[in-house]
Amino acid sequence: MISTDNLCMSCMHEIGDEKKCPYCGYYADSAQISPYLPVRTVISNRYLVGKILEYNGEGATYIGWDLTERKPVKIREFIPDSFSIRTPSDLNLHIMMGSENIFAELRQSFEELWTKLARLRGLSALISVTDVVEDYGTSYAIYDHIEGLSLRDFLLRNKTGYLPWEKARQILMPILSTLGTLHSSGIIHRGISPSTLIIDKDGKVRISGFSIGAARTAKSDLNSQLFDGYAAIEQYGFEGQQGTWTDIYAFAAVLYRTLIGSDPISAKERMSNDRLMVPGKFAEALPAYVINGLINALQILPEDRTRTVEQLRAELSASPSVTAAVNQYQGPAPAPQNQAVPANRPKKSSQKKNGLPVVITAAVISVVVGLAIFIILALTVFKDTFNFGINKAETGGETAIADASMVPVPDFRGKSFVDVNANPVFTKNFAFEEVKVFSSDIAEGYITDQSIIPEESVPAGTLIRLYVSKGKELVDLPDVVGWNITLASAKLGELGFTIKQIPADDGGKTDGEVIHMAPLSGKTYEKGTEIILSVYTAPTTVSETEEALYEEQPEEPETDIPAEEPQNNNE
Repeated sequence: MISTDNLCMSCMHEIGDEKKCPYCGYYADSAQISPYLPVRTVISNRYLVGKILEYNGEGATYIGWDLTERKPVKIREFIPDSFSIRTPSDLNLHIMMGSENIFAELRQSFEELWTKLARLRGLSALISVTDVVEDYGTSYAIYDHIEGLSLRDFLLRNKTGYLPWEKARQILMPILSTLGTLHSSGIIHRGISPSTLIIDKDGKVRISGFSIGAARTAKSDLNSQLFDGYAAIEQYGFEGQQGTWTDIYAFAAVLYRTLIGSDPISAKERMSNDRLMVPGKFAEALPAYVINGLINALQILPEDRTRTVEQLRAELSASPSVTAAVNQYQGPAPAPQNQAVPANRPKKSSQKKNGLPVVITAAVISVVVGLAIFIILALTVFKDTFNFGINKAETGGETAIADASMVPVPDFRGKSFVDVNANPVFTKNFAFEEVKVFSSDIAEGYITDQSIIPEESVPAGTLIRLYVSKGKELVDLPDVVGWNITLASAKLGELGFTIKQIPADDGGKTDGEVIHMAPLSGKTYEKGTEIILSVYTAPTTVSETEEALYEEQPEEPETDIPAEEPQNNNE
């Protein structure tokens, strides 16, 4: 029977008494970053908490161990970082004053989402949710741990970085079917991306990375997590409702990445300059109906986009009804060799033969309408993107240069650099420079410090250096057995080890020789590790004269001396 004391808290493999996991390299004494639950915390008297795997504005995901079923699990904790607090001395979650109602509402949404997912347990392309529990003043969802890799990593490991349509169809179409079931159950994912699709050891793909809607919508009560290139424009605050079409955009973006080998352009960027193309070499190889399906599903405006999974599945399978509709639709002509196809829907032409005045009139109207739409969007939805830099002075009607927009610097310490650098709110306001440093306390990939202190207000676009942990600094321990203790101490000290010397009176050849060391050489250890050296001390030798002086003198034997007889004065 497996003892939890012998489990690695990063991969849940049994490692015995090893301090460093031979499977994943995790150190047994690694600390969890604040404010997340410490390693080996037990939830609901059943689930053992391991290393934190990822987090966003809504909560955190840990690897864990089911003490009842005795198997690894994933644990999702609802811990909104914008208005909740946890201290090392009190694991209960505390809510900032004035945020109690919004916390209760969002927590209820969290529980409802994961309860619905638990009811859908058994879908082939969905993670299997087994439990929803409460503890430490918040809620937790428990689901099966899948050993595999993300679609993103799978594509990066592929020689070309992309897949042909037939292979992509086999992998992704089951995802589309499961997505349709989720939509029928009232669940909108809002985070479909290559990072949230997991391929298991059997080659099956499962949807993971679920969060409530507020965590995947800009300008909500939570710090949002949007996957740039895969998030639809309505998630960025654009005036349009989110719905099934939001996930349709994300799925089509994943399909684009899988087929083309590069991330799609951000929906925000496409609003002002739509340069999303299907490169010519791919347009030649892909079926026309697949390109058409991508074009329809990747439309920027929600009302122009494919609305349902059923519609997209039909387009990607070239069903007869869809093929007939495509034939009626005047789509783009086949691309000449090596010419890219724009991923936006072409408009039907109203031009008549020899109708040059009509063409000119239509062109002028299009320019005027386009300019008007651009100005409206620039002054409303994207007013922060387009900084015109001038303000009308209230007196005299003069034009004055506006002050640079000042923004407060968040506290990035303890956050994942990948998450910070992918957050559109942060990247909009700041430029980041990653500086790698070693850290014994902060896990690899997480920020240890920043060049500008939190809460300080700086102009938008200011460069902030983020010091990112490379993990513990590991050093190869050389074999110094047989060395003189002076040389051995100097070498180990130079490498950053600390030395403890203990005497030994046998086993050596010369005085001061290192005859044993612990821990064993030939392995890597954290810088600062104490190395115990057993050092031979030769017996002390003295001269013959000194031996004679210190030699113990024999005691003289005792003799019986007769008492002296008294003299007789009368003699």
